[in-house]
Amino acid sequence: MAADATPPVCKIMDYGKYKFLEQQREKESRRKSTNVVIKEMKYRPKIGGGDFDTKTRKVEGFLAEGHKVKVTIMFRGREMQHPELGRKILDRIAEDVIDVGKVEIMPRQDGRNMTMVLGPDKRAQQAAAKKAAEEAMAEADGSEAVETTEAAPATESVDAAPVAEASPATEATDA
Repeated sequence: MAADATPPVCKIMDYGKYKFLEQQREKESRRKSTNVVIKEMKYRPKIGGGDFDTKTRKVEGFLAEGHKVKVTIMFRGREMQHPELGRKILDRIAEDVIDVGKVEIMPRQDGRNMTMVLGPDKRAQQAAAKKAAEEAMAEADGSEAVETTEAAPATESVDAAPVAEASPATEATDA
């Protein structure tokens, strides 16, 4: 413990207990660490609207789970002459996922592919969740006000209508 002291001071300890506690600390640190996985989503310059929306929803899901996403635009043949089409798609993806992620590596051309890396943005996710909760509360308050205004005339009309009592003649025919 204190090798520089005179006389030197040491602590006698159980080595098995020491190794056990060290293993427990390592296990706890592994449990707390997050394993970031890079997912990849591939697009084409002539992608259809439905396919684009589906793939972009998957990208949003990956970012919401905390994964990084590498978005790749694959060019073939004459498509190589128009890299601005790929750039437009990547910019559109970045706009669509702004609520859950941010661009970590800007789009760049690598041979026949153009790539961009998106990373999860915890602040943006919290802000989007807070905004959604506020909108839900406002919508719930608005719908309650509509229900009470619609329900009020209905109860007045029921109260205003005369209540007909069953006559003994109708009871006899029912039996």
